[in-house]
Amino acid sequence: MRINRLQFSLLCFFCLCFSLSAHAQFYKKEKVFSRADSLRGSLTSLRSVYDITYYHLNVKVDPEKKFIQGSNLFKFKATGDLDKLQFDLFANLKVDSIVFNGKAVPFSREHNAVFINFPYLIREGSNQSFIVYYSGFPTVAIRAPWDGGFVFSKDAKGKPWIATACQGIGASVWFPNKDHQSDEVDSMLLSVSVPAGLKDISNGTLRKVTKRKDGYTQFDWFIANPINNYSVVLNIGDFVHFSDSFVGEAGKLRLDYWVLPENLNKAKVHFGANVKKMLKAFEHWFGPYPFYKDGYKLIEAPHLGMEHQSAVAYGNKFQNGYKNTDLSGTGWGMKWDFIIVHESGHEWFGNNITAKDQADMWIHESFTNYSESLFLDFHYGKKAGTEYVNGTRNKILNDVPIIPAYHVNATGSGDMYYKGGNLLNMIRTILNDDEKWRRILRGLNEQFFHQTVTSADVIGYINKEAKRDFSRIFDQYLNYTSIPVLEIRRKEGKLMGRWIANTPGFDMPVRLRVKGSEYSIVELTSDHFSEIKLPGATAENIEADTFNFYIGLLKV
Repeated sequence: MRINRLQFSLLCFFCLCFSLSAHAQFYKKEKVFSRADSLRGSLTSLRSVYDITYYHLNVKVDPEKKFIQGSNLFKFKATGDLDKLQFDLFANLKVDSIVFNGKAVPFSREHNAVFINFPYLIREGSNQSFIVYYSGFPTVAIRAPWDGGFVFSKDAKGKPWIATACQGIGASVWFPNKDHQSDEVDSMLLSVSVPAGLKDISNGTLRKVTKRKDGYTQFDWFIANPINNYSVVLNIGDFVHFSDSFVGEAGKLRLDYWVLPENLNKAKVHFGANVKKMLKAFEHWFGPYPFYKDGYKLIEAPHLGMEHQSAVAYGNKFQNGYKNTDLSGTGWGMKWDFIIVHESGHEWFGNNITAKDQADMWIHESFTNYSESLFLDFHYGKKAGTEYVNGTRNKILNDVPIIPAYHVNATGSGDMYYKGGNLLNMIRTILNDDEKWRRILRGLNEQFFHQTVTSADVIGYINKEAKRDFSRIFDQYLNYTSIPVLEIRRKEGKLMGRWIANTPGFDMPVRLRVKGSEYSIVELTSDHFSEIKLPGATAENIEADTFNFYIGLLKV
């Protein structure tokens, strides 16, 4: 439909006002962040002054009382001289004592932060340790995994079925740790004691099972790879086990499955049909599974699912789709189990590559959302993958920016999933070289192997390898709610085009064609109108590739 100049001016004014209003409301929200948010989200000198190298978390769980007690050994290297540091533990859990060099040391608490005062100055470069003894009634998650804490439930036989899920809220909701994503512990021993007759399944490799005199059984799990705090997990229940293996790019990978007894036969069929297909697709696109030393586990959980490193929580009831629905509305989403594919995709983006700040969680969720499309691409062809990612646009809200405020443990819009996936598909389309795109995705996982990163790290790597600057495209889609609008108009006898966008100097190539012909790449910017040189093109017959480009289109 063509519109006149007055209508166009009013439309632009409305879009601008809406954009500014949405942005102003977003920044008003930033002002309400509390001291507790800053203590949890910022890397202050009392947190950056030490580097965590090892934890031994030893925790006993009383399912009936919903009570936990235990200890965590912190081993760290001083990155500067210090006589005080901060670790984190939610205020509803009691710090019973802190022991340093065999003696109790004084500490203080503010909100969910704990501050240790050491008896002498610890010099930069020295390796030290302390033990935190704690107990209490942990936060119970009301709607896991979307809110964090413990899930205390019962299986069909009335036996305890318990899990933890704490992404976003932080691992300090259930155990003491340096609860900032920028510092991953290098390795960890996780000892979980549960009543006799139950099992605990956690990350890594099971080292030992010990029957205790108090009627509990202790399970010792060793995690050989660096791990982000929110991925550390316990799963308690009357589980049965079966195993398999996958011969992948880095050798033979151990596959372990833990489910409730009544679901054993279903699990054998369903996991067998999904897991190896997922691993083949993701190793093709992203490189070797990042945690061969720790193996790969799926554990039946009393919630929908979560990407716990080497111990993926599974609660999709052994069916395809997302709770037996197709999020894309295309039919492609019903050909695979969403939880197995999506949560396992986080082993590459989220667990191997981890955002330093919660505000950069798009790195986890956008790439993993896009991994669903790539799974389909690998097994069913590129058309299937692009149809799927295009179909998920119906979930995009454009409500608040995907990247929120930094240093306050803030989470941006849920658009980091579907809008983020469409953004990455658009980058691939602009690059127009699928082998190079694959090398970039694999290169990200190699360059930042077992590392924490920022948005600048990821975008900078893509720019360097693509030999093209996508920075302003990422800025528009991640930091603003509105999508760029392609304006096409007849001007001085020529067909002209430009972008309307929030990002200054926004520039992005777009695929255009005369209806019925082949697409051509046209470079356009928001700074000025550029001539669209397509033979025979008019404002009426020109078409933009809005299937692969998530944009608005305005013809004047």
